[in-house]
Amino acid sequence: MTATMTPVFVDTNVFVYARDESQPEKQARSISWLRSIATHRRGRVSQQVLNEYYSVVTRKLKPPMPPELARRHVRSLLFWSPVPIDSSLMLQAWKVQDRFKLSWWDALIMAAAQATEARFLLTEDLQAGQEFGGLRVISPFVTAPGDLD
Repeated sequence: MTATMTPVFVDTNVFVYARDESQPEKQARSISWLRSIATHRRGRVSQQVLNEYYSVVTRKLKPPMPPELARRHVRSLLFWSPVPIDSSLMLQAWKVQDRFKLSWWDALIMAAAQATEARFLLTEDLQAGQEFGGLRVISPFVTAPGDLD
C-alpha cells in the first residue's frame, strides 16, 4: 500500500483547529490536512472524535459554533464510517493503555485508530514520531500532508 492510500486517523484537535479562527496558522494547517485526507479518501475517525468535536466547538470555541452548524459538520464526517465505541474496542483500549501507559482517552483513540488499520494518527496531543504498535503519531503542525507520500 502506498502512502497516499494509507489510512490516517484524525484526532479531535485537528477538526477543532480547522474551525478555530483565533489560531490562523493552526487553522490553515488543519484545513490543508483535512482537504488532502478527504481528497485521497484516507480519513478515519471514531464516534468519540465526533462527539468530542461537537462538544468543543459548541461550548469552548470563542464564539461558540451554533449547534446546527456543528451538527452539519459532524453529519458530513459520517461518510468516513466512524468506529463505534463498543465493548471490543473498550477491551482493546485497556490493553493499549496498559502497554503504552497512556491516558484512558488517548488509549481509546489509539485503539480506534488501530481498528481502522490506520498507519498514522494525526494529532498534536501525543509526541510526533512516536510509534504505538504499528501506528505512528504525526503532528499536523510539524508534518505536511505531502510528506507522507
